Amino acid sequence: MKISEINTEFIKQYKINEKLNSESKKRINENVVLEEKVSISSISRDVKLAKKAIEELPDVREERVRELKDQIEQGTYNVSGEKIAEKMSGDLSFDIVF
Repeated sequence: MKISEINTEFIKQYKINEKLNSESKKRINENVVLEEKVSISSISRDVKLAKKAIEELPDVREERVRELKDQIEQGTYNVSGEKIAEKMSGDLSFDIVF
């Protein structure tokens, strides 16, 4: 049995198409990965900046502490029982919800 030239041309063309398809799929996959890396690094950079900003904040509001100390020393600091109760009940409801 003899294989004609037409059949071999079809086979050659099929192989070329397969090679082109696999190469284009690889390029598409590479582009998707690159886009994901850019997205992740952008988010990572934003998180890093936010952490840095938080670290630079003081743990204690020194000005407010100074004001309260002055009021206590002068005897002008008034404790509102209602405000304390509101804060306590607000904290409790937050704990219950979450």
